[in-house]
Amino acid sequence: MRNRQWLTSVSILVVTFAATLAARQTVRKAYADIGQPLTSEPEVEAVPASDNGFSVEVLVDGQTAREYAARSRRYVEALENAEYSLRIHNPSNSRVAVAVAVDGLNTIDARHTSAWDAHKWVIAPYGTIEVRGWQMSSENARRFYFTTERESYAAKIGQPANVGVISAVFFRERGPVEIVPITPAPRTTDKPQSQRRSPSNAPSNPGESAGSLRAERDVSKANSNVYPPPDDESAATGIGRSVRNDVRWIKMDLDPKPVAEVTMRYEYRPALVRLGIIPRDYPRPDVLDRRERAQGFEPRYCPVP
Repeated sequence: MRNRQWLTSVSILVVTFAATLAARQTVRKAYADIGQPLTSEPEVEAVPASDNGFSVEVLVDGQTAREYAARSRRYVEALENAEYSLRIHNPSNSRVAVAVAVDGLNTIDARHTSAWDAHKWVIAPYGTIEVRGWQMSSENARRFYFTTERESYAAKIGQPANVGVISAVFFRERGPVEIVPITPAPRTTDKPQSQRRSPSNAPSNPGESAGSLRAERDVSKANSNVYPPPDDESAATGIGRSVRNDVRWIKMDLDPKPVAEVTMRYEYRPALVRLGIIPRDYPRPDVLDRRERAQGFEPRYCPVP
């Protein structure tokens, strides 16, 4: 367990200044207003904008992108070719490390891993950071921007299977733990080795068993790579212009159990309409409104057309 904690402790990335705001302002508190509706249209199922107060916002030109709550998820309307950033807030009184993935790729190293194994950003108590792009070095990042699947960063590096999703998983820093002695339970009588192994599970030919397992894994891997080719209509995240973003590595001892997880989907407006999350736009004047005001009779004769 100590070895695993050490591996985690050396894979934590902390923002020094550029991941907050370009002007290097002091990190500010940002509290998500989860009691208000996300939008006036349409009336859909309400879901919290954060998990236990840990929140993620998509910012376009410094403004929070329009969000929709539906299907027990959060949806964000993507604006084509617009640069965006992620504002992430820690409401707790302890430091946290957050694994952030865009299109299934870690924003620090572009790997697709579990949240626990991922490199993470560090947020101070009650702090907020702004992740503006893919971290390319200890000094520079490349901006996020909305584009098509075909032009996405994920497609360029051959991993387009998870485009259209933004995920953040938060892990709390572990404090000092008091070690309490535990009296071991009485040992039960061990059975002979031959009785502990079920005959049905024992391979008759170890070489054939290992070969069949490898073949099954190869087939499973091949099936997992089957994915429709990237298209030119669906939203994804590209790798944009280079910006200064100084970071440094630190060591942390983390609780392996996540304290919060925030996930959102993003799509262009036509896709949100097709999903039924926002209503279809109708031309003005509203034809249906005119038909509702129609009358049955008027005191006239038939006119000549």
